[in-house]
Amino acid sequence: MGLGGGPPVPGLLRPLERLILTGPDPFSRLAAGLERSGVRYVVIGIAGVNHYAQSAGIVFTTEDRDLFLPLDPGNALKAWRAALDAGFGLWSGDEPLGRPLDEVLAEQVVSRRALVRAEGHGVVVDLSFVMAAFSFDDVWPRRRIFKVDGIDVPVASLKDIVASKAAAGRPKDRLFLATHEDGLRQLGRRRRGRPPK
Repeated sequence: MGLGGGPPVPGLLRPLERLILTGPDPFSRLAAGLERSGVRYVVIGIAGVNHYAQSAGIVFTTEDRDLFLPLDPGNALKAWRAALDAGFGLWSGDEPLGRPLDEVLAEQVVSRRALVRAEGHGVVVDLSFVMAAFSFDDVWPRRRIFKVDGIDVPVASLKDIVASKAAAGRPKDRLFLATHEDGLRQLGRRRRGRPPK
């Protein structure tokens, strides 16, 4: 995994130190805040794939969780406030996200499609306005809902996540897709989550 100087490939097993339970999952606290605030988002990337894999007994390792948000400044602002309320710090690049957190800042960030990173409790969550080959309105109707600690978590369809990784064409995405092609195909044959209400 990442041998020979290549990019790291998410593996099938979580590192042992991440299996130690220390209380409620910080992502669950964030997801609860997002749900309470009415934030529209879908989980994408490897974290999204893991929602489909959980029931199959396969989990892929990843360093962060990726959330895809619509190009809506009001929605972004609600997401940022929910993250702060859940004890996460907000970053844009190597700097804290500007203050005040208001519509003006949200409009600037959304118009640039800038990535905002929520960090805290040992968890990194990327709040993104970009998903290769898809708009939010493309993915939203095909999302699936997964219960995580009693919270409804919307996840992009597995087909959309895989297609986006293929379209992104990054070396780490190509390597992941090639390495886990059979496992992803098996997951794709199983229906996971439930459709939105």
